[in-house]
Amino acid sequence: MTVTRTMKFLLVNAIFLFAATHTSAQAPAAAQKQTPPAGGPPKPFNVPAHESFTLPNGMRVTLVPYGNIPKVAISLAVRSGNLNEPQDLLGVADITGELLKEGTKTLSAQELAEAAARMGSSLSVAVGADETAIDVDVLSEYGAQAVGLVADVALHPALPESELARLKANLLRQVLVAKSRPGQIALARFRKLLYGDHPYGEILPTEASLNNITIDDARKFYAATYGAQRAHLYVAGQFDVADVKSAVAAGFSDWSKGTPPVLNVPHPKTQRLLDVTDRPGAPQSTIYLGLPVIDPTNPDNIPLTVTNALLGGSFSSRITSNIREQKGYTYSPSSQLSRRYHDAYWAEIADVTTAATGPSLKEIFGEIDRLQKEPPGAAELKGIQSYMSGLFVIQNSTRQALIGQLRNADLQGLGEDYLKNYVQRVNAVTPEDVQRMTAKYIKPEQMTIVVVGDKSKIAEQLAPYAGTPEVAK
Repeated sequence: MTVTRTMKFLLVNAIFLFAATHTSAQAPAAAQKQTPPAGGPPKPFNVPAHESFTLPNGMRVTLVPYGNIPKVAISLAVRSGNLNEPQDLLGVADITGELLKEGTKTLSAQELAEAAARMGSSLSVAVGADETAIDVDVLSEYGAQAVGLVADVALHPALPESELARLKANLLRQVLVAKSRPGQIALARFRKLLYGDHPYGEILPTEASLNNITIDDARKFYAATYGAQRAHLYVAGQFDVADVKSAVAAGFSDWSKGTPPVLNVPHPKTQRLLDVTDRPGAPQSTIYLGLPVIDPTNPDNIPLTVTNALLGGSFSSRITSNIREQKGYTYSPSSQLSRRYHDAYWAEIADVTTAATGPSLKEIFGEIDRLQKEPPGAAELKGIQSYMSGLFVIQNSTRQALIGQLRNADLQGLGEDYLKNYVQRVNAVTPEDVQRMTAKYIKPEQMTIVVVGDKSKIAEQLAPYAGTPEVAK
């Protein structure tokens, strides 16, 4: 008899099915799934030995010999960002950051890109709310040369008018795309309701403000906000310390001090408010709810960080397990502690099915209420602490991530011991601390609730959460 390919396939599957069903029925108890052994104690994070000093012009420098890979990351953080933008020139910080990549007084944009490429890198400029970072990550042999390249970009940018129209058009296109996305719409509304006219309340520039920006505006913004006393240079990886120090002195010593950083700490509103943006026909509702909380310098910062991870800020958190795993209302909900300079808010974000908009809010608030009334079990908390400890150590195992941690600690003024003691302090949080943090800071009755969705289908669901009259767009 000839055995065809189909017959062979059926025969193999029949044998597999027979073996699987009979083996599982007859398997000895010892072969059954066993509880894995308990993990060891969390490993502390040891900040690598590093050297910090300040140049006579006020620029700070941190050198961190680190790792075994022959590469070195250089990052210049300048206290110039969207915080410094005039109200009628929103986006000028971003345009200025893009112009920095368009060449220096001695290098064209192409020559600048080629110089970075020869070192095994590309030059990036990232503009944030409080800082702008100029970064390269090069082969170790080019460490000193890369420091000189970053210095040239920071001190001698060409800021060419010829590229302004193109850069403005690119940014405008990005803004228009962002404003069409429900997540960006919800975030923009949430931030505006919390911060009002403070710069933190504006996450995207308007078309009018972008069109108003001239090359003189960008050059004035650079002159007013870039300077040595606003800058901190970080070098981390494998590099020749003496050569890098010489490059720092040669490249940055002549930089003028400039103006001191602007300190404009906001006073965000704490208010129970339901805000709905109508998107007719939307199959989902985007929920963004939260309230201002303590800034990163507060002693409760780490206990609150642990609380957030347990409540909604990790994949195994309570809110995620509830509305994702158990109810199936959403795919990827999360909570966060969003921080800026001496400022923070707690928020839960979720894209939920339209029919589950109200029920999702009920479950979110229910989980908060439960944690306010009853501390978590020791095993649940330990799992979150182990996750946070391991993640912290892993995240800081790269040059760029280590610089990011040092930058954050320096920006917030957290001190040298913050990173060193982080893991120990995370694991010192008790179940009672978590309950206390929830009751003290995460208060549903004071939360701003932003929803973007089909108003005709969600208005009735949201009625119980309207602490004040609804603001509709």
